[in-house]
Amino acid sequence: MRTFFSRKQFLRAALCACAVTGMTGVSGLAQAQTQTQTDYPQRPIKLVVPFLAGGATDILGRLLATSLGERLGQAVVVENKPGAGTMVAAAMIAKAPPDGYTLFLGSSSTLVLNPAIRKTLAYDPLKSFTMLGSVATMGQLVVVNPQTHIKSLKELIAAANAPGNTLSYASFGSGSSAHFGAELLQSTIGTKMTHVPFNGSSQSLTSVMAGQVPVGIDTVVASLPQVRAGKVRAIASLSAERHPLYPDVPTVAESGYPGFASEAWFALMGPAGLPAPVRDKIESALEHAMAQPELLRKLREVGLNPQWTSGKLLMTRTERELPEMKAIATKAEIHAD
Repeated sequence: MRTFFSRKQFLRAALCACAVTGMTGVSGLAQAQTQTQTDYPQRPIKLVVPFLAGGATDILGRLLATSLGERLGQAVVVENKPGAGTMVAAAMIAKAPPDGYTLFLGSSSTLVLNPAIRKTLAYDPLKSFTMLGSVATMGQLVVVNPQTHIKSLKELIAAANAPGNTLSYASFGSGSSAHFGAELLQSTIGTKMTHVPFNGSSQSLTSVMAGQVPVGIDTVVASLPQVRAGKVRAIASLSAERHPLYPDVPTVAESGYPGFASEAWFALMGPAGLPAPVRDKIESALEHAMAQPELLRKLREVGLNPQWTSGKLLMTRTERELPEMKAIATKAEIHAD
């Protein structure tokens, strides 16, 4: 006996078959995507470093790239993309595919300083990135021309607050970590030195060495050769603890201002929306890298302080420091150039 289907029954059966096929296809696609994420990485990874080649931060990026590559089983290739206080590279990362093949060595400038002084950015510090973890900090120093009588923070405060004094300080750029550190220091110690911004540490430190500007705020890395050569005198560290390369230089906190601390910091990030399996794999590789004694030794040798935290804690730090830096910028009238 033949069974005949009405047109309505036939269409219903066809639609059901398509639905089953579609569900199978979607399920297969999701399974394939999950499998691909689990097998990550399957090709070389790019690590964008928003600083010039050769400096301490570039060394940091290359050491991380080597160690991450060994852990992940694929080459991690560094691409230097300097410009606009890390903003050029950050904007590029914010638009990159969230597949784990483009990573970023961001900094406190990226996440809390640039947003504090700019109303518009090509990225959102809290929404444009997947936070993977902090990796290091870089301390800053108060340095003076060795011909001055200033040999301590106390003497600097007295000189800055002397009647009719017009003391000034140099930094490596308006809106830089040195500028913010200096203004946080001034707010703490009660001075009003005039800020003289330069285009980089080389120019800033040269002005202090030449006596054009008597005081400077700069990184421990850039200052080290000049301090050792006696061309500038380090009188205080802005970090919470004394720096191993400057064991005789007291911190601001030790000099009578407990709790004071200011330093630049660096972190590994990816574009927003990294799949959880990929994110977890990178975070695990980063944690492993930051536990290697040889890597830690090399970072300390160039003046960096290794400091690993999880991506979750990196987000917490960013959320906490953003309003703090905005308050400093408002009080000191720090604006983008």
